[in-house]
Amino acid sequence: MNLIIRPEMPADHIAIHAVTKRAFAPMPFADGDEQDLIDRFRKAGALEISLVAERDSAVVGQVTFTEAFAEDGSRGWYALGPVAVEPALQKQQIGSQLIEEGLARLRQRDAAGCVLVGDPAYYQRFGFRAFPDLCPAGEPAEYYQILPLAVAAPDSVVAFHPLFHGSG
Repeated sequence: MNLIIRPEMPADHIAIHAVTKRAFAPMPFADGDEQDLIDRFRKAGALEISLVAERDSAVVGQVTFTEAFAEDGSRGWYALGPVAVEPALQKQQIGSQLIEEGLARLRQRDAAGCVLVGDPAYYQRFGFRAFPDLCPAGEPAEYYQILPLAVAAPDSVVAFHPLFHGSG
C-alpha cells in the first residue's frame, strides 16, 4: 500500500469533499464546513496548492494552501488548512507527508512564510511557532502560528484569505 502525494485533479473533487467531511465530523473544534471551504476556495480560484494522498487508487487525504495577506503589504505569504485524512488511516503520518510536501512546494516558490491556526503540539514538528503579538484580530492567539520560510522572522500581522471567514 504505497502512498502517492500529488496535486489534486478535477476527478478528485468529490473524494476530497467526502474525505474532509468524514475527517472533521468527530472533531469538537471543527466548524463542520471544512469541505465546503475547500470547494469555495477552488471555485474562487484561491487554491494555491491542493495536494492529495492516494493509496490503492483512492484519495485518502488532502491538504490546502491558500494565499495569506500581510498587513505591511509584503508578498509570498500562505495559509495551511484544512488538512484531512480518512479517519481509519489517521495517525499513520499521511497528514504529515501532505504537509511536508506542501511546505516543500512553498519553499520552491520562495514563500515568505506560512500561517495556520492549529494545535501547537502537532504543528511545532514542522517548525511553526506561536507569534501571539502578530495574531490577526478574531483569531485565537494560542493557536495562531507562523512558519517563517524566506524571512528570518515575521514582522507583520498575516491574515487568512477572506473566504476563511465566509467573505471574499
